[in-house]
Amino acid sequence: MPQPNDLPLLCLPTELSDEAAAQLVDFLHELTDALEHHYYAQLRRYYHPSESPPPDPLVATPPTDPPF
Repeated sequence: MPQPNDLPLLCLPTELSDEAAAQLVDFLHELTDALEHHYYAQLRRYYHPSESPPPDPLVATPPTDPPF
């Protein structure tokens, strides 16, 4: 019967230099940062569904005070 580690989702190289390992991790951090930035609104809605969305600055809101 296969164990969870017998079928990895990602095959990582077993022999990396210290520098190569650091570069790989740095790349993955940059990739994660880029994904979080790109999908920020969707992630925020998913993780905080009860919060109301921030107002859209491009949509005009009616003034609350009368003009005169």
